[in-house]
Formats: sequence, C-alpha cells, structure tokens
Amino acid sequence: FYGCSGLTSIAIPNSVTSISIGAFYNCSGLTSVTIPNSVTSIGYSAFNNCSGLTSIVIPNSVTSIDAAAFNNCYNLTTLTVKAAAPPTFGILMLDGCSNLTTIYVPSASVAYYKGASGWSSYAGMIQPIE
Repeated sequence: FYGCSGLTSIAIPNSVTSISIGAFYNCSGLTSVTIPNSVTSIGYSAFNNCSGLTSIVIPNSVTSIDAAAFNNCYNLTTLTVKAAAPPTFGILMLDGCSNLTTIYVPSASVAYYKGASGWSSYAGMIQPIE
C-alpha cells in the first residue's frame, strides 16, 4: 500500500503476523488502522508519513516495533500499547510525531515502560490504560 494517499482505513486480517517494511509508507489519508492480535512485529517505516493518523492501538501480541515505524505521523496524539512487556523500540520510531501527548500502556507495566530502552525518552507521556 506504499504511497496510497487515498487509502483512509484498513483492518489488517488475522492471517497477518508481520507488517512489513514500508507497508503503509506515505499513506497520508490513512485515519484508521486495526491491527489484530496475530501481528507480532511492525517493520521499518511501516506507517512512516501517515499524517492522517491521530491514534493507534498496538495489540499485546506485538513484541517489536522497528525503526521509524511511525516517523512523521505528526497528527498522532495518542498511542496505546497493550503489551505487558515493552516491545523493542526501533530508533526514530516516533520521530516527527510532534503532537503526540499520551502513550497508554497496561497499568501494571507503567514503570517498566518508563525505564525501557527507547520508551524512556517518552516517560512523561506514559500513562496507564484506563
């Protein structure tokens, strides 16, 4: 779907286990993404330049998020990560997300995320899932 600026929403099927490199790169019209629990990894620049995204939910099955996965998603305001253990945080994963204000994580894992590599840079934004 690289560069499909007219794509506005996507529900990734349960058969998908990995979102590949640049899968939705530059899909600027994308406003809604549903990622199923079958996904375990989000690849390099998978959602880079998806400026229409304002929020995204990462299921508890995801164990790694590669470099620049959400780079330049400048309208992204909230990120919800349901995994108890912080997924691997790729370099520049959230670079250019200038409007990001809150990262929601499981309440029992808040301290873990705040101290985890990469996530610790966003410690002030990390809040428990209500």
